[in-house]
Amino acid sequence: MTAEFLPGNRLALLNSGAQYFPALLAEIEAAEAEIYLESYIFADDEVGHAVASALCQAAARGVQVNVTVDGFGGRNFATDFMPRLAESGVRAMIYRPEIGRFRLRRHRLRRLHRKLVVIDGRVAFVGGINIIDDDNAPADMRPRYDYAVRLEGPVLRQMHHAARRMWEIVAWVNFKHRFRLERAVTTFCDEAGHQAAAFLIRDNIRHRHDILNAYLDAIASAQREILIANAYFLPGVRFGRALQAAARRGVRITVLLQGKTDHPLLRFATQALYAAALENSIRVFEYEKSFMHAKVAVVDGYWATVGSSNIDPFSLLIAKEANLVVRDAGFAGELQRSIHDAMADGAREMLPEELSRQPFHSKLLRWLAYGVVRLLVGLTGYGPKHWQADEETPGLTADSPAE
Repeated sequence: MTAEFLPGNRLALLNSGAQYFPALLAEIEAAEAEIYLESYIFADDEVGHAVASALCQAAARGVQVNVTVDGFGGRNFATDFMPRLAESGVRAMIYRPEIGRFRLRRHRLRRLHRKLVVIDGRVAFVGGINIIDDDNAPADMRPRYDYAVRLEGPVLRQMHHAARRMWEIVAWVNFKHRFRLERAVTTFCDEAGHQAAAFLIRDNIRHRHDILNAYLDAIASAQREILIANAYFLPGVRFGRALQAAARRGVRITVLLQGKTDHPLLRFATQALYAAALENSIRVFEYEKSFMHAKVAVVDGYWATVGSSNIDPFSLLIAKEANLVVRDAGFAGELQRSIHDAMADGAREMLPEELSRQPFHSKLLRWLAYGVVRLLVGLTGYGPKHWQADEETPGLTADSPAE
């Protein structure tokens, strides 16, 4: 579906947990009627317990608090938090609980990867930040670098509908009839500012390609600059072709990726694409200061997106995701400056001469990683039609180790 941009919103960009969690906790404490909170991870750390306490206090005030956590990302949530939350009146559920041994099947990879909070139909948060402390990571990867957005305005109608719908589906699947939504917020802020935004989700029903298509439309219309900061970057054939076409038009393209990672296989697979990117005049940087978890982009200083969706097959084809897309020079400019500041402070550019000096075994490792990821995607049922490039069409595909 085409993104429906609604004017009249007020947006605030939040850089990492240091800005996000104080804002989130303040709004939970001010909640009067209902809270929806969705997260992939809900960690047993200082931040997790602070958010849990705020949710319990809200429930004690009579607020209907609905929490949904993914069964894989938050696999300890049931033991770490659910008893305490339930005792305080918080209604919590797990999306696709992990039972027994994990096997590579398509339905097992359909995770709830959204990070979404909607409060009283008045204010919402969306982005890439889980309920986890920025310093809950190995010492050399602290603190996490990520983004979220606080927003008010008409776009909340889209977000509230998505959160309520997700809750209803998970309650039905888990036979939680007592968790039925008996009341709903009917009053929304019609106008809070001047910024135009659209809320996009990725699911397997009506919104299979909404986030991907929003990226492709923005790239196709780019005239000057494309700036992407994404934690897990492994674009498919359509995305790769779009970037190549933009580069041929003379658009400056910069991609900021992880220099430190929690998924080495994906990082090695991504590095297999570096040579093709540089050959197409796409600049590639790795963020080495700490762990980058961001999923954001800016096009021509006017179009921007912040959300949970990586640019890889697992986010764009399988998981449930949520992104905010914005058309506003002020917001886009702020995000652009923030990314450039992060690059100047902790990123290193990948140069052709560096890639050419890599030993054969290093190139082979990256080529094999790329092949393994392609195989995994194929085993889940997504083959060349959806993601992999066909051999006759040029794209951002991995070079062979001999090249």
